Amino acid sequence: MISAREMAVVDANAEALGVPRKQLMESSGNAVARVVREHTDADDSVALVCGRGNNGGDAFVAARFLDDREATVHLLGRRETISTDIARENWDALAQAEYDAREVGDSRDFGLDDPDLVVDAMLGTGVTGALREPEATVAERINDADAPVVAVDVPSGVDADTGDSEGVAVDADHVVTFHDEKPGLAPLDCEVTVADIGIPDTAELFVERGDLQRLGRDSQSHKGDHGEVLVVGGGPYTGAPALAAQAALRAGADLVRVACPESVAREIQGYSENLILRPFDADRLVPDVVDRISALAADHDVCVFGPGLGSDDATLDAVEQFLFAYDGTAVVDADALQVVPDVETDATLLCTPHQGELRKMGGETSDDWRERRDLVETFAADLGHTLLVKGAYDVVSDGDTTRVNRTGNPGMTVGGTGDVLAGAAGALACVLDPVEAAAVAAYANGTAGDRVVDRQGYGLVATDLVDELPAALRRDE
Repeated sequence: MISAREMAVVDANAEALGVPRKQLMESSGNAVARVVREHTDADDSVALVCGRGNNGGDAFVAARFLDDREATVHLLGRRETISTDIARENWDALAQAEYDAREVGDSRDFGLDDPDLVVDAMLGTGVTGALREPEATVAERINDADAPVVAVDVPSGVDADTGDSEGVAVDADHVVTFHDEKPGLAPLDCEVTVADIGIPDTAELFVERGDLQRLGRDSQSHKGDHGEVLVVGGGPYTGAPALAAQAALRAGADLVRVACPESVAREIQGYSENLILRPFDADRLVPDVVDRISALAADHDVCVFGPGLGSDDATLDAVEQFLFAYDGTAVVDADALQVVPDVETDATLLCTPHQGELRKMGGETSDDWRERRDLVETFAADLGHTLLVKGAYDVVSDGDTTRVNRTGNPGMTVGGTGDVLAGAAGALACVLDPVEAAAVAAYANGTAGDRVVDRQGYGLVATDLVDELPAALRRDE
């Protein structure tokens, strides 16, 4: 099964993989027409009741495959109100070919003319909540008609994820849904046909720009609603925690603080006036300061643990002590990764190793990305945490869901790009589950690198990625 949100992501990813939405609409409409023909005889009358979005567009296409039926297309609104270009093109095709296609300007005048079958194509999976006008009145007319009803993707007024409805909803006898069944269809008393419309399997495997649809902001948001991140790092190195923190800000976190040794706090602060420092009294992370770090972490949504900490034995002991007691969400990077396999923790961990670090953790890898995908998935299941294994193809897995990211380029072998990725993943983990956060972070980090190289060639530095992250995360890019 697939949720409405995931279906929107997959649709957009299919388009990014070269399968145009117009082609998918053609396949969807054909699938609807096949089911209509199965439930009617030649010359039967079919009323297709269509909304102004792509759900209606599917029915516009279906009408062209029903020439042996008496098909009437009812558009709820005027042609100018059709909301997508491809749906409008398919409406225009009906008009040019002089099909019986009618604009319904007032639902009070809507009539079905006693058809043998009704197609409900008013609203699709992306619409939730109570039906508004004219759809509410038309749904009642459809339910009152003495004819079987075939719904396109989901009955209008029914939540595709839950099967619930707020008020009137179309009572469908049959649903033609696309690519995969929707959870909300199972509770309904109707037949369901799942139609393969040509979406590649890799639209659910490869991370593409459709995954950016997972991001969004409520217009009434307040400071902190989009996450507070604590970066724990620094000591031997100062640039790494500064890069991770700046990346977290650029990836959308509202507040980012850096917990670091007092001895390097001034240097880290010097990288940006946007950084908030929470120094601790030591030259590096040691067990004596873990209680302070734990108290700070408890006040944040996500902790990014590892950038610039180094691999001193006392530091690794402190990492283990922190993770043992921590029960929040943490992105673990760099030297801190080697502690993860041996520590018992209730924390939700997103680990970001490159392939060498993965081997140190006990995992296996391969130069073939397909083999590496399987190896990472198996190791993630054994580890019990989410992995983002960096490479020419990044592999993300929690042992159940596995994604592969293909953005990025050889210019990103420069130091610091992994710190940017960890910071971005930390920000995104405030608003997404770990696999989604890791996948989107990998995609955005790689896209940022691609944009820089396209503009100026190789020779990028990690700070270039930080500046490019907002554009790489834009849903309309």
